[in-house]
Amino acid sequence: MTNINTASGPALTLTIAGSEATGGAGAQADLKTFQELGTYGIVALTCIVSFDPKDSWNHRFVPVDQQVIADQLEAIQTCYEGKLGTVKLGMMGSPATIDTVATALKSQKWDNVLLDPVLICKGQEPGHALDTDEALKSNLLPLATFVTPNHFEAEQLSGLTITSEEDLVAAAKKIHEISGAAVLAKGGVRIAGEDAVDVFYDGETLEVLREKKIGEVAVSGAGCSLAAAVTSELAKGATPLEAARTAKAFVTEGIRNRVAGKTPFDALWQGGRR
Repeated sequence: MTNINTASGPALTLTIAGSEATGGAGAQADLKTFQELGTYGIVALTCIVSFDPKDSWNHRFVPVDQQVIADQLEAIQTCYEGKLGTVKLGMMGSPATIDTVATALKSQKWDNVLLDPVLICKGQEPGHALDTDEALKSNLLPLATFVTPNHFEAEQLSGLTITSEEDLVAAAKKIHEISGAAVLAKGGVRIAGEDAVDVFYDGETLEVLREKKIGEVAVSGAGCSLAAAVTSELAKGATPLEAARTAKAFVTEGIRNRVAGKTPFDALWQGGRR
């Protein structure tokens, strides 16, 4: 009989996120990123998003029942009690889901809570989406130790208009002031210039991360994968700045080796650096 040593093994990483059917983003991107970076990936699904090829590939959004979300988290947290200390929060989709997730998170201590603040979920009524955004800011942002807003989300969280690198720096500082979390604010292709620029700020260290742009169009899964890469590195013991640097390099290679389908956008490949 083989004696399995359970005292060691890979770092555990949980994502609480939505499923994106074509595999480019969401929980699928998170799990592939976790695997590539050597952590044991676990997922609790909050919703299912299916692009509609008959409607310009717009989002079709279906929430997961609240009890089912709670059941998933109960199983995960009980199974890995005392071992699971790192979680990534992706698309929630509703105030009810945010409440369910926040309740589960508060039932234990966490070393790392990474919030990828998915604001204005496509496929929802505008009023409902706004309610979701407000619930995220009030219920999940205070729990976060690391936040990874994209250009739009950084504007919404900071209240600032971002058109330059300097604006992005100011927004990162403002979001840290509001949340107390380390911040990696993503400029990506949306800030003019030859570099894709992201800004890291944790209250003490400010670093602008740069890589040459690979095209001028956003790639599906880049934000999810960046946040998941930070999550993996934090779980393995990296500092927030080290995690941000590794994640930036990881995503750059994923974009360089992106996958094309019939959607009007390509998807990042998490195995791009191989």
